[in-house]
Amino acid sequence: MARVRFIGPEPVTVPELDNRTVEPDEVVEVPDHRFEGYVCQPGTWEAVEEPKDEAAPPLKKTAAKTAKGAED
Repeated sequence: MARVRFIGPEPVTVPELDNRTVEPDEVVEVPDHRFEGYVCQPGTWEAVEEPKDEAAPPLKKTAAKTAKGAED
């Protein structure tokens, strides 16, 4: 699992993490395949520990492949 730090100003509830409330400056573990979905929001999340599983595709490439497959 990858780790990210929440850098927002107020606590937030994160549905993807079983509706967990995350406090400002708290570090949380996120699924490796979702890491890019967090760190692409630099005003809200920052990387602490990148995914260890190098085989996990970045979110953007997966989304592009899915969209292309839907067009075919």
